[in-house]
Parts: sequence; C-alpha cells; structure tokens
Amino acid sequence: MSTNIKSGNLSDFFDSARETAKEIDAGQKTSPKNTIWVDSKDFRDLLKPERTDLIQFLRQNNRVVFSELMQAMERSPASLNKDLGILSKYQLIRVFKEPNPGHGMRKVIESTFDNEPIRMVTEI
Repeated sequence: MSTNIKSGNLSDFFDSARETAKEIDAGQKTSPKNTIWVDSKDFRDLLKPERTDLIQFLRQNNRVVFSELMQAMERSPASLNKDLGILSKYQLIRVFKEPNPGHGMRKVIESTFDNEPIRMVTEI
C-alpha cells in the first residue's frame, strides 16, 4: 500500500471521508487508504531537496541513530531536527529515545513508509 500525501485542509479530509463512507454504504469494496492531508505551506516544505534526500536515506536505512544520521547526511543538529520535526508531524517517521548501553540515551529515527511509494498530490 502506498502513502498519499495530499495538499488540503480539514474540510478536504472530511470530504474524502464522506466519499469513502458512501462507497461503503453502497456495498462497494474499498481498499485501505494511507492518506496524509498536509497544509499547503508544509506540502511545499516537504519537497525541499534536504527533506527528500532524508526520505531517500531513510528508505534505505529504515532505522538509524540520530548521530549516525547527522554524520551520513552531513547536517547540523539544528537543521536535521527541523526536518525530522516536519516529517514526524505528518507521521512519515517516528522519533524516540532508547537506552544507549553505558552512555545514557540516544535518539532513534524509524521510517513509517518502509519501501512503499510516497505520492504527493496537490490541486490548485
């Protein structure tokens, strides 16, 4: 199943949900949908080269420690945290802390999209 990222607002989400409900009421078979509705400004921000590079890296490395990601992407902690924040906001990644044996805690990043295609759709 692919992940669809659509530009839209809350009313667009409810319109989509109503369409699916009508299909169910009509007895039509519906397929599982993984659609993420994104504010138009964030939609544009998701397409920045740094973030698309980050998504590509996470596609190849499903789970990575923050320090390793920072080194591999050659990014500062502040810029990487900003990008991870946007990806996390739309549940494309999961960020959590886990014990680092003998060294306290470490931040871990996991992709939620595995090798599924991500489609970005916008209508103006």
